[in-house]
Amino acid sequence: MWHISCTSSSWVRLKVPYISKNGEMPIWKPHALANPHKNQISLRIGDQVIAKDGIETVAVGTAGKVILANGFNWQRYRVQFVNGQELGDLDHRHLEPVGRTARRLAREAKRAAR
Repeated sequence: MWHISCTSSSWVRLKVPYISKNGEMPIWKPHALANPHKNQISLRIGDQVIAKDGIETVAVGTAGKVILANGFNWQRYRVQFVNGQELGDLDHRHLEPVGRTARRLAREAKRAAR
C-alpha cells in the first residue's frame, strides 16, 4: 500500500507496512509518553491465553484467543474463550499466555534483561 505525503514543498511516496490478516490496517508505534504498568503483558491479536483467577463468568484455566488489543497507558484485551464467552477489559491480572505466546514473551523478557 502506498501512502502519499507532503514534506515542505515536495510530495513523497512512502511504502507503509500493513497487517494483512484483518485487511489493511496501519501499524502504529506506541506513544512516547505511554508507560506500561508493572507486570503488564504485551499480547497481540490472535495470541492464545488461559483465564486466571478473578474472572467471574469464566472458569480458571479456560483457553481463549485475543481478538482485540488496545490501550494507551493500560494495555487491555478482549478475549473469546472456548466456552463461548467474550470478555473485554482483561489484563495481566486475568490472563496468562500459553504456547507460542508464552515462549515469545519469555524471549522478549530475556532480550530486555540484557
